[in-house]
Amino acid sequence: MIKNPKAYRTMRVGVVLRRTPGVTRWAKWAWNVVAVLPGAGPASWRELRREGEAVEYHADTPVLELHGAEAEAYLSGLSSEIPSLYVVMRAAEGEWPYEVLRVTASPYEAQDYTDSGEELVEKVPMPHGLIAWVRSFVEEFYEEEVFIKRKRDRQRVDLVQDGVGDPRVDKAADIYASPAQKRRRIQ
Repeated sequence: MIKNPKAYRTMRVGVVLRRTPGVTRWAKWAWNVVAVLPGAGPASWRELRREGEAVEYHADTPVLELHGAEAEAYLSGLSSEIPSLYVVMRAAEGEWPYEVLRVTASPYEAQDYTDSGEELVEKVPMPHGLIAWVRSFVEEFYEEEVFIKRKRDRQRVDLVQDGVGDPRVDKAADIYASPAQKRRRIQ
């Protein structure tokens, strides 16, 4: 549940994948995410452009969601040398090789998807209009967390030996005695 419904924005973003001939005999085709289309309509692997054997497809149009709680992550992404979106895909069975699961502007969320190894995460530069849209969201909802230095309490904890040894043993010396010394005492 979102505490502040105003701290939430969505936009449909088209994902463009390019298929080029593979460079090895083991991979017939190489697939890369090459662009995103902000505000695009629905699509299902519609061919956009063909140059020889290279073909670009509008694969899918997932929803890009911005949440106020993630504003710090979006700021981190915008602060990078090339602000980017991250397209999360999974290998699919059937006619097309990938299923587009998600698009995110958070580099932290993208890193979480790479941890499982089941999803493929591709980084693609944001268009200028999308950068401005994300930046306006961050400016509206980002609140810098104030650093509060922890102060040590002045209680002396080294004056009392608390919890040393077994309370059933009478002498502290018996606790630290080696087993060989204890056997000699028994005899």
